[in-house]
Amino acid sequence: MADREAAKSVLRTQKIELPSWAFGNSGTRFKVFAQRGVPRDPFEKIADAARVHAHTGVAPTVALHIPWDQVDDFQVLGRAAKDAGITLGTVNANVFQDDDYMLGSVTNPNPAIRRKALDHLLACVDVMDQTGSRDLKLWFSDGTNYPGQDNIRARQDRLAEALDAVYRRLGDDQRLILEYKLFEPAFYTMDVPDWGTAFAHCLQLGDRAKVCVDTGHHAPGTNIEFIVAFLLRAGKLGAFDFNSRFYADDDLIVGAADPFQLFRILFEVVTAGALAEDSDIAFMLDQCHNIEPKIPGQIRSVTNVQEATAKALLVDTDALAVAQAAGDVLGANAVLMDAYNTDVRPLLAELREEQGLDPDPMGAYARSGYAERIVAERVGGTQAGWGA
Repeated sequence: MADREAAKSVLRTQKIELPSWAFGNSGTRFKVFAQRGVPRDPFEKIADAARVHAHTGVAPTVALHIPWDQVDDFQVLGRAAKDAGITLGTVNANVFQDDDYMLGSVTNPNPAIRRKALDHLLACVDVMDQTGSRDLKLWFSDGTNYPGQDNIRARQDRLAEALDAVYRRLGDDQRLILEYKLFEPAFYTMDVPDWGTAFAHCLQLGDRAKVCVDTGHHAPGTNIEFIVAFLLRAGKLGAFDFNSRFYADDDLIVGAADPFQLFRILFEVVTAGALAEDSDIAFMLDQCHNIEPKIPGQIRSVTNVQEATAKALLVDTDALAVAQAAGDVLGANAVLMDAYNTDVRPLLAELREEQGLDPDPMGAYARSGYAERIVAERVGGTQAGWGA
């Protein structure tokens, strides 16, 4: 088993970005179940994200979604975040909710609608300039539902043109992060359906264009850790969107459906040295808490990622290398399984105590009184998330 103290040293520097939209009301195509005490504006989302960081110690940034988090002055929002003990992170664009985008945004056959979408993406870079954000994350709902609906190659040309315009607008320290999704809302073709498409576009753009792996955006049975390993090797893995799925893009709490998969993914990250303090990979949650309370849902998600990371750090890589070199299939697998089956909760509790945190983040939040306070203070929260 690997050195526990060495594992704790890496875990101390781990950072997991929270999504602002996870704190607002969300739902499915069928129903949004409103919860009492949800944020009414971006400032209250910031406050809730800061509460998660206060109990976990590893969630110091919060991602914004524009226009859901649009404010008159982002510098004021940034100061509010700083006062709460966190900072603003990734800026996410939204070119999927307007009626104009029924047939696509940047790949729409109508040039006026493509221009509208591009203007929004460029405006998001303006937001990055104000917030000091490094990353612009782009996910497109663009695609087609029927064969013959549009020219597939032409849509790729339109996509490439828009991405190039955004990339040229970025500052020297800013990055374009391209996310892919197998299906939904388009069901015949998605214009960025898989990691290969995203990778090809990012290669064409340049060094500051990288791929986002959303753990819920793949076909059943896809070996996500292979994709992660490939992109790490190519230097093109820019970010994760962590969530969990049973069937499709379920956006459930990360690790809920397949914690072993989460461990396997993070093992590839660990062995590539991508958890080092100077790593440029953004680890972020992207989830909807439709029936569970929002803040506890985020705390549980963060601790699930911590546990999977801790197990990945405990793999005896020397013993694994020996078994692999000898062709010892079962021996190599056993090394991985020994680490995966380790109960790392005591290690993480010890680490939190060393950091001055309560060893039980979920319990600490429940005892804090924060949930009762926001219900009393907030009247009529907004539907500021997925399903809005």
